[in-house]
Amino acid sequence: MTSSRSMGWNGNHTSVAMFVLLGLSDEKELQLILFPIFLGIYLVILIWNLGLILLIRRDFRLHTPMYFFLCFLSFIDVCYSSSISPRMLSDFLKNEKMISFIVCATQYFVAAWMALAECCLLATMAYDRYVAIGNLLQYSAIMVPGLCGKMVAGAYVSGFLSSLSQTVSCFQLYYCGPNIIQHFFCGLPQIISLSCSNPFIAQMTLLVVAIVVGFGSLFVILLSYGFIAESILKISSGKGGAKAFNTCASHLAAVTLYYGTTLSVYLCPKSNQFMKQDKVLSVFYVIIIPILNPLIYCLRNKEIKESLKRLIKRTAALC
Repeated sequence: MTSSRSMGWNGNHTSVAMFVLLGLSDEKELQLILFPIFLGIYLVILIWNLGLILLIRRDFRLHTPMYFFLCFLSFIDVCYSSSISPRMLSDFLKNEKMISFIVCATQYFVAAWMALAECCLLATMAYDRYVAIGNLLQYSAIMVPGLCGKMVAGAYVSGFLSSLSQTVSCFQLYYCGPNIIQHFFCGLPQIISLSCSNPFIAQMTLLVVAIVVGFGSLFVILLSYGFIAESILKISSGKGGAKAFNTCASHLAAVTLYYGTTLSVYLCPKSNQFMKQDKVLSVFYVIIIPILNPLIYCLRNKEIKESLKRLIKRTAALC
Protein backbone atom coordinates (compact mmCIF):
# COMPACT_ATOMS: atom_id res chain seq x y z
CA MET A 1 0.00 0.00 0.00
CA THR A 2 3.00 2.28 0.30
CA SER A 3 6.07 2.71 -1.81
CA SER A 4 9.14 4.88 -2.16
CA ARG A 5 7.53 6.84 -4.97
CA SER A 6 8.85 10.11 -3.51
CA MET A 7 10.68 10.85 -0.30
CA GLY A 8 9.16 13.16 2.26
CA TRP A 9 10.87 14.53 5.32
CA ASN A 10 13.83 12.19 5.11
CA GLY A 11 14.97 9.00 3.51
CA ASN A 12 13.62 6.85 6.37
CA HIS A 13 10.03 7.58 5.32
CA THR A 14 8.15 6.34 2.29
CA SER A 15 5.19 8.13 0.77
CA VAL A 16 1.81 6.70 -0.15
CA ALA A 17 1.46 5.50 -3.75
CA MET A 18 -2.01 3.98 -3.36
CA PHE A 19 -5.14 4.91 -1.44
CA VAL A 20 -7.86 2.48 -0.32
CA LEU A 21 -11.49 3.51 -0.79
CA LEU A 22 -13.85 1.97 1.74
CA GLY A 23 -16.78 2.37 -0.67
CA LEU A 24 -20.47 2.65 0.14
CA SER A 25 -20.59 -0.62 2.04
CA ASP A 26 -18.27 -3.42 3.10
CA GLU A 27 -21.02 -6.06 2.75
CA LYS A 28 -20.40 -8.10 -0.40
CA GLU A 29 -24.04 -9.11 -0.83
CA LEU A 30 -25.21 -5.50 -0.62
CA GLN A 31 -22.56 -4.41 -3.13
CA LEU A 32 -23.81 -6.99 -5.65
CA ILE A 33 -27.34 -5.64 -5.21
CA LEU A 34 -26.24 -2.01 -5.54
CA PHE A 35 -24.19 -2.64 -8.71
CA PRO A 36 -27.09 -3.14 -11.18
CA ILE A 37 -29.12 -0.38 -9.50
CA PHE A 38 -26.38 2.24 -9.81
CA LEU A 39 -25.40 1.00 -13.27
CA GLY A 40 -28.98 1.54 -14.42
CA ILE A 41 -29.09 5.01 -12.86
CA TYR A 42 -25.79 5.97 -14.50
CA LEU A 43 -27.00 4.82 -17.93
CA VAL A 44 -30.20 6.84 -17.49
CA ILE A 45 -28.10 9.90 -16.56
CA LEU A 46 -26.15 9.53 -19.81
CA ILE A 47 -29.23 8.91 -21.96
CA TRP A 48 -31.39 11.68 -20.48
CA ASN A 49 -28.73 14.40 -20.35
CA LEU A 50 -27.17 13.63 -23.74
CA GLY A 51 -30.66 13.24 -25.21
CA LEU A 52 -31.64 16.67 -23.85
CA ILE A 53 -28.51 18.21 -25.36
CA LEU A 54 -29.24 16.68 -28.78
CA LEU A 55 -32.91 17.73 -28.61
CA ILE A 56 -31.98 21.35 -27.89
CA ARG A 57 -29.27 21.38 -30.56
CA ARG A 58 -31.61 19.96 -33.25
CA ASP A 59 -34.63 22.20 -32.64
CA PHE A 60 -34.03 25.84 -33.68
CA ARG A 61 -37.06 26.89 -31.57
CA LEU A 62 -35.00 26.04 -28.49
CA HIS A 63 -31.99 28.12 -29.55
CA THR A 64 -32.47 30.67 -26.77
CA PRO A 65 -30.17 31.65 -23.86
CA MET A 66 -32.11 29.56 -21.32
CA TYR A 67 -31.74 26.35 -23.32
CA PHE A 68 -28.17 27.27 -24.27
CA PHE A 69 -27.28 27.30 -20.57
CA LEU A 70 -29.33 24.14 -19.98
CA CYS A 71 -27.22 22.31 -22.59
CA PHE A 72 -24.06 23.08 -20.67
CA LEU A 73 -25.69 22.19 -17.34
CA SER A 74 -26.52 18.75 -18.76
CA PHE A 75 -22.98 18.40 -20.08
CA ILE A 76 -21.59 19.23 -16.63
CA ASP A 77 -23.89 16.65 -15.01
CA VAL A 78 -22.66 13.98 -17.46
CA CYS A 79 -18.99 14.81 -16.83
CA TYR A 80 -19.46 15.09 -13.07
CA SER A 81 -21.23 11.77 -12.73
CA SER A 82 -18.76 10.10 -15.14
CA SER A 83 -15.80 11.24 -13.03
CA ILE A 84 -17.06 9.17 -10.09
CA SER A 85 -19.69 6.61 -11.14
CA PRO A 86 -17.58 4.24 -13.33
CA ARG A 87 -14.98 3.89 -10.58
CA MET A 88 -17.67 3.36 -7.94
CA LEU A 89 -19.35 0.71 -10.10
CA SER A 90 -16.10 -1.18 -10.65
CA ASP A 91 -15.36 -1.06 -6.91
CA PHE A 92 -18.65 -2.87 -6.20
CA LEU A 93 -17.09 -5.93 -7.89
CA LYS A 94 -13.68 -5.69 -6.18
CA ASN A 95 -12.48 -7.02 -2.86
CA GLU A 96 -9.73 -4.39 -2.59
CA LYS A 97 -10.82 -0.92 -3.65
CA MET A 98 -7.40 0.57 -4.32
CA ILE A 99 -6.78 3.76 -6.31
CA SER A 100 -3.42 5.21 -7.28
CA PHE A 101 -2.25 8.62 -6.09
CA ILE A 102 -2.40 10.09 -9.63
CA VAL A 103 -5.83 8.62 -10.45
CA CYS A 104 -7.18 9.88 -7.13
CA ALA A 105 -5.89 13.39 -7.87
CA THR A 106 -7.35 13.27 -11.38
CA GLN A 107 -10.73 12.09 -10.14
CA TYR A 108 -10.92 14.87 -7.59
CA PHE A 109 -9.77 17.51 -10.09
CA VAL A 110 -12.44 16.62 -12.67
CA ALA A 111 -15.23 16.23 -10.09
CA ALA A 112 -14.37 19.52 -8.37
CA TRP A 113 -14.03 21.30 -11.73
CA MET A 114 -17.52 20.23 -12.77
CA ALA A 115 -19.07 20.91 -9.33
CA LEU A 116 -17.61 24.42 -9.12
CA ALA A 117 -18.49 25.17 -12.74
CA GLU A 118 -22.07 24.12 -11.98
CA CYS A 119 -22.19 26.63 -9.11
CA CYS A 120 -21.15 29.41 -11.51
CA LEU A 121 -23.50 28.21 -14.25
CA LEU A 122 -26.49 28.11 -11.88
CA ALA A 123 -25.68 31.72 -10.93
CA THR A 124 -25.53 32.61 -14.63
CA MET A 125 -28.90 30.97 -15.22
CA ALA A 126 -30.36 32.90 -12.28
CA TYR A 127 -29.19 36.16 -13.86
CA ASP A 128 -30.74 35.06 -17.16
CA ARG A 129 -34.09 34.48 -15.44
CA TYR A 130 -33.86 37.90 -13.76
CA VAL A 131 -33.31 39.63 -17.12
CA ALA A 132 -36.16 37.61 -18.67
CA ILE A 133 -38.59 38.72 -15.96
CA GLY A 134 -37.28 42.11 -14.85
CA ASN A 135 -36.17 43.42 -18.28
CA LEU A 136 -38.32 41.47 -20.70
CA LEU A 137 -38.38 44.16 -23.40
CA GLN A 138 -34.58 44.38 -23.40
CA TYR A 139 -33.96 40.65 -22.96
CA SER A 140 -32.93 39.96 -26.57
CA ALA A 141 -30.63 42.99 -26.58
CA ILE A 142 -28.94 42.04 -23.28
CA MET A 143 -28.64 38.25 -23.55
CA VAL A 144 -26.92 38.19 -26.94
CA PRO A 145 -25.09 34.98 -28.05
CA GLY A 146 -21.68 36.56 -27.47
CA LEU A 147 -22.46 37.40 -23.85
CA CYS A 148 -23.99 33.97 -23.22
CA GLY A 149 -20.88 32.28 -24.60
CA LYS A 150 -18.60 34.41 -22.41
CA MET A 151 -20.69 33.63 -19.33
CA VAL A 152 -20.49 29.89 -19.96
CA ALA A 153 -16.76 30.11 -20.66
CA GLY A 154 -16.34 32.11 -17.44
CA ALA A 155 -18.15 29.40 -15.47
CA TYR A 156 -15.91 26.67 -16.89
CA VAL A 157 -12.68 28.66 -16.47
CA SER A 158 -13.60 29.64 -12.90
CA GLY A 159 -14.29 26.00 -12.06
CA PHE A 160 -11.07 24.87 -13.74
CA LEU A 161 -8.80 27.35 -11.92
CA SER A 162 -10.52 26.82 -8.57
CA SER A 163 -10.30 23.03 -8.87
CA LEU A 164 -6.67 23.22 -10.00
CA SER A 165 -5.70 25.33 -6.98
CA GLN A 166 -7.45 22.90 -4.62
CA THR A 167 -5.94 19.82 -6.25
CA VAL A 168 -2.39 21.17 -6.29
CA SER A 169 -2.55 22.40 -2.68
CA CYS A 170 -3.92 19.04 -1.49
CA PHE A 171 -1.84 16.57 -3.47
CA GLN A 172 1.49 18.33 -2.94
CA LEU A 173 1.14 17.46 0.76
CA TYR A 174 3.18 14.59 2.16
CA TYR A 175 1.32 11.31 2.73
CA CYS A 176 3.11 8.59 4.67
CA GLY A 177 0.12 6.61 5.91
CA PRO A 178 -2.59 5.70 6.81
CA ASN A 179 -3.98 5.54 3.29
CA ILE A 180 -7.63 4.59 3.87
CA ILE A 181 -10.22 7.06 2.53
CA GLN A 182 -13.52 6.85 4.39
CA HIS A 183 -15.57 7.34 1.24
CA PHE A 184 -16.43 5.90 -2.19
CA PHE A 185 -14.49 8.59 -4.08
CA CYS A 186 -11.54 10.91 -3.53
CA GLY A 187 -12.93 13.83 -1.56
CA LEU A 188 -10.63 16.63 -0.44
CA PRO A 189 -11.61 16.74 3.27
CA GLN A 190 -11.05 12.98 3.62
CA ILE A 191 -7.70 13.13 1.81
CA ILE A 192 -6.33 16.14 3.71
CA SER A 193 -7.02 14.36 7.01
CA LEU A 194 -4.53 11.64 5.94
CA SER A 195 -1.65 14.07 5.40
CA CYS A 196 1.51 13.73 7.46
CA SER A 197 2.50 17.36 6.78
CA ASN A 198 0.88 20.65 7.77
CA PRO A 199 -2.39 20.94 5.78
CA PHE A 200 -2.99 24.62 6.62
CA ILE A 201 -2.48 25.96 3.07
CA ALA A 202 -4.68 23.23 1.55
CA GLN A 203 -7.42 23.89 4.12
CA MET A 204 -7.25 27.64 3.51
CA THR A 205 -7.41 27.08 -0.25
CA LEU A 206 -10.49 24.89 0.21
CA LEU A 207 -12.08 27.54 2.41
CA VAL A 208 -11.30 30.45 0.05
CA VAL A 209 -12.67 28.57 -2.99
CA ALA A 210 -15.80 27.57 -1.05
CA ILE A 211 -16.41 31.21 -0.04
CA VAL A 212 -15.54 32.87 -3.37
CA VAL A 213 -17.04 30.35 -5.81
CA GLY A 214 -19.58 28.42 -3.76
CA PHE A 215 -21.07 31.12 -1.56
CA GLY A 216 -20.30 33.83 -4.13
CA SER A 217 -22.45 32.00 -6.67
CA LEU A 218 -25.15 31.42 -4.06
CA PHE A 219 -25.13 35.15 -3.26
CA VAL A 220 -25.63 36.00 -6.96
CA ILE A 221 -28.50 33.50 -7.13
CA LEU A 222 -30.21 34.88 -4.02
CA LEU A 223 -29.71 38.45 -5.23
CA SER A 224 -31.17 37.60 -8.64
CA TYR A 225 -34.21 35.95 -7.06
CA GLY A 226 -34.64 38.93 -4.79
CA PHE A 227 -34.93 41.15 -7.88
CA ILE A 228 -37.16 38.54 -9.54
CA ALA A 229 -39.52 38.55 -6.54
CA GLU A 230 -39.59 42.35 -6.62
CA SER A 231 -40.43 42.32 -10.35
CA ILE A 232 -43.19 39.71 -9.88
CA LEU A 233 -44.78 41.74 -7.07
CA LYS A 234 -45.02 44.71 -9.43
CA ILE A 235 -47.11 42.71 -11.89
CA SER A 236 -50.73 43.70 -11.34
CA SER A 237 -52.22 40.55 -12.85
CA GLY A 238 -52.10 37.48 -10.63
CA LYS A 239 -52.05 35.25 -13.70
CA GLY A 240 -49.15 37.24 -15.13
CA GLY A 241 -47.20 36.91 -11.89
CA ALA A 242 -47.79 33.16 -11.77
CA LYS A 243 -46.64 32.84 -15.40
CA ALA A 244 -43.50 34.88 -14.65
CA PHE A 245 -42.67 32.73 -11.62
CA ASN A 246 -43.24 29.55 -13.62
CA THR A 247 -40.41 30.54 -15.99
CA CYS A 248 -37.88 30.26 -13.17
CA ALA A 249 -39.50 27.49 -11.08
CA SER A 250 -37.41 24.71 -12.68
CA HIS A 251 -34.16 26.57 -12.07
CA LEU A 252 -35.16 27.34 -8.49
CA ALA A 253 -35.88 23.64 -7.88
CA ALA A 254 -32.48 22.67 -9.36
CA VAL A 255 -30.68 25.25 -7.19
CA THR A 256 -32.49 24.10 -4.04
CA LEU A 257 -31.57 20.46 -4.69
CA TYR A 258 -27.94 21.20 -5.52
CA TYR A 259 -27.09 23.67 -2.78
CA GLY A 260 -29.27 21.99 -0.17
CA THR A 261 -27.47 18.67 -0.60
CA THR A 262 -23.97 20.14 -1.01
CA LEU A 263 -24.24 22.35 2.07
CA SER A 264 -25.60 19.40 4.09
CA VAL A 265 -22.50 17.37 3.15
CA TYR A 266 -19.86 19.99 3.81
CA LEU A 267 -21.39 21.73 6.84
CA CYS A 268 -22.30 18.64 8.89
CA PRO A 269 -19.85 17.57 11.65
CA LYS A 270 -17.15 15.16 10.52
CA SER A 271 -17.40 12.20 12.88
CA ASN A 272 -18.02 8.49 12.65
CA GLN A 273 -21.74 8.83 13.41
CA PHE A 274 -22.17 11.21 10.47
CA MET A 275 -20.08 9.15 8.03
CA LYS A 276 -22.99 7.07 6.70
CA GLN A 277 -25.16 10.16 6.39
CA ASP A 278 -22.33 11.89 4.51
CA LYS A 279 -22.10 8.99 2.04
CA VAL A 280 -25.86 8.96 1.45
CA LEU A 281 -25.91 12.70 0.78
CA SER A 282 -22.87 12.35 -1.48
CA VAL A 283 -24.69 9.68 -3.50
CA PHE A 284 -27.56 12.12 -3.83
CA TYR A 285 -25.55 14.92 -5.43
CA VAL A 286 -23.26 12.58 -7.42
CA ILE A 287 -25.97 10.28 -8.81
CA ILE A 288 -29.45 11.56 -8.08
CA ILE A 289 -29.16 15.27 -8.96
CA PRO A 290 -27.76 14.59 -12.49
CA ILE A 291 -30.78 12.37 -13.15
CA LEU A 292 -33.28 14.80 -11.62
CA ASN A 293 -32.12 17.95 -13.43
CA PRO A 294 -33.35 16.90 -16.89
CA LEU A 295 -36.61 15.65 -15.32
CA ILE A 296 -37.17 18.97 -13.54
CA TYR A 297 -36.66 20.98 -16.70
CA CYS A 298 -38.54 18.62 -19.03
CA LEU A 299 -41.62 17.87 -16.93
CA ARG A 300 -42.28 21.55 -16.18
CA ASN A 301 -41.36 22.88 -19.63
CA LYS A 302 -44.00 23.04 -22.34
CA GLU A 303 -41.50 23.98 -25.08
CA ILE A 304 -39.32 20.92 -24.46
CA LYS A 305 -42.39 18.65 -24.39
CA GLU A 306 -43.57 20.06 -27.73
CA SER A 307 -40.07 19.74 -29.20
CA LEU A 308 -39.94 16.10 -28.09
CA LYS A 309 -43.35 15.44 -29.68
CA ARG A 310 -42.17 16.97 -32.96
CA LEU A 311 -39.04 14.82 -32.89
CA ILE A 312 -41.08 11.67 -32.26
CA LYS A 313 -43.44 12.55 -35.15
CA ARG A 314 -40.53 13.15 -37.53
CA THR A 315 -38.89 9.89 -36.48
CA ALA A 316 -42.15 7.98 -36.92
CA ALA A 317 -42.65 9.54 -40.38
CA LEU A 318 -39.18 8.43 -41.46
CA CYS A 319 -39.85 4.90 -40.29
